[in-house]
Amino acid sequence: MAAKLRYERLSDNIQEVINQEIFHGCFSDNSIRRNPDRDKATLWRGAFVRDVEKIMHSPYYNRYADKTQVFSFYKNDDISHRALHVQLVSRVARNIGRLLGLDLDLIEAIALGHDIGHTPFGHAGERFLNDLYFANTGRYFNHNVHSVRVLDKIFKLNLTLQTLDGILCHNGEFECKKYYPSQLSDFNEFDKKIDECYTDKSAIKRLIPSTLEGCVVRISDMIAYIGKDRQDAIKTKLITSEDIFTENEIGKYNATIIHNLIVNIVENSYGKDYIRLDDAHYDALKSSKSDNYKIIYQNNKISDVYDNKIRPMFESVYARLLEDLKNNRKSSPIFKHHIEFVNNANRFTDYEYTKNSDFDEIVVDYIASMTDDYFIDLYEYLFDKKAPIQYIGYFDNV
Repeated sequence: MAAKLRYERLSDNIQEVINQEIFHGCFSDNSIRRNPDRDKATLWRGAFVRDVEKIMHSPYYNRYADKTQVFSFYKNDDISHRALHVQLVSRVARNIGRLLGLDLDLIEAIALGHDIGHTPFGHAGERFLNDLYFANTGRYFNHNVHSVRVLDKIFKLNLTLQTLDGILCHNGEFECKKYYPSQLSDFNEFDKKIDECYTDKSAIKRLIPSTLEGCVVRISDMIAYIGKDRQDAIKTKLITSEDIFTENEIGKYNATIIHNLIVNIVENSYGKDYIRLDDAHYDALKSSKSDNYKIIYQNNKISDVYDNKIRPMFESVYARLLEDLKNNRKSSPIFKHHIEFVNNANRFTDYEYTKNSDFDEIVVDYIASMTDDYFIDLYEYLFDKKAPIQYIGYFDNV
């Protein structure tokens, strides 16, 4: 039986005053939730304010702090982790949304939640986990789909459809010149989109957010990482300066990239029912992203470590955890650190995690939830040997 929680409320008199003076008597709630009887919007906690707070207080939010953005294996607090990335996306998107008259709370909720399902070791970890999951089940793993699973299935947070859809459709790998919000009426339609992503490899490329707020977050994801990843590449000495990148319409430095893209989006989107870049800025965005791939993300100094050392570790950990589940080894970390953790977080609901998840899903949920350091420690614990990873410290190569 779920525990009962008691929440206090503002007096009717104060609510009426606030509604008239702040909201001009127009406070309303157009959000859609799976359970509409819970989490009703109030003046002091609007629908998307609730979503923001649910995400920030969710069990996995803290783990952003030690998940790779691009660069792993550095003991260097000046290199971006995913925690900073989601904040930067939120900041860029809110700058755009404020000028376009959009709902800033919805933008913040989508931005802060969009990567919560991301694996350790960034997109390399995502690729390895997808390969293992597909080999075992014939289903695909994508971090944006998993972010929805974290917030909607692993933890029953009852977030709005608008927020979950924005998270699902945020994928910053696929740029568009113009974003027209798609039609989405209810959770039945949304769940079909989710299911398709697990079974159809191309489905992920067809996702378009159903709100302008979601469209803004999607393009802001790219704006937030292009220049910032270049700065981090310099800090890790992968490159010496931004001079290696092509100068184009948006510039090649983080500050100009962010500034010029925000200005161009607002210039071409204000008063419209879509989000748009003009031809020159769109081409420059594509070119800049392509430069990043060639110079940073596909650099052998990065990819070789992941492919030769992290991939085999993923394979070993996945197989061991799956074996522990199948043999009901209750002493295994997948029971102690994951299943018990999830069940405790859901103690105020009647949801039973393991009854709604198969063994491969549980293993994937656990690995995807890990921070980089936790994954390394788990590997060493499970196999009683040192991980084949060498961290670069503050005073190495000085």
